[in-house]
Amino acid sequence: MSIPVIDISADTLELRLSEFAEVLHAAVLDGASVGFIVPFSFAEAEGFWRNRILPALREGGLILLAIEEGGRIVGTVQLDYNTPANQPHRAEVRKMLVHPAYRRKGYARALMVELERRARALKRSLLTLDTRTGDKAEPLYASLGYEVTGIIPDFCRDTLSDRLDPTTIMYKRL
Repeated sequence: MSIPVIDISADTLELRLSEFAEVLHAAVLDGASVGFIVPFSFAEAEGFWRNRILPALREGGLILLAIEEGGRIVGTVQLDYNTPANQPHRAEVRKMLVHPAYRRKGYARALMVELERRARALKRSLLTLDTRTGDKAEPLYASLGYEVTGIIPDFCRDTLSDRLDPTTIMYKRL
């Protein structure tokens, strides 16, 4: 059975901002390494979507995809194709998030498959991403054909503690 993935416009994001904030907030409190550390308030999560993603959606160069369950947003991913003039062939996967209460249902895979379909439609032939080394998403990306190009030690602070974690840089040719 196919899992429906929806395209989120700037207007839709604005209307459903709190749902996106809930997914981000819950993921960070669960330890997701997506650029934030605890303490991390719901207001900060809302601010991320309002101040960073909403303007980017309005400007173009960013696709925001989501999955709903029970009429609520439970997963999301971004395709950033706002690249320099010498890189019109590539895009970056950003902020793959599935609410912890809705994991292990195939939502992340469905989001990535649709993201790749959208990248191909934009004539993008190379996708890049980074993920904290050893995170739950790393095997998912590998199973989808993403290859490791390298690991950078001490790349980011752990979400829940004061240690530094490595990140794995991955890519996929479409």
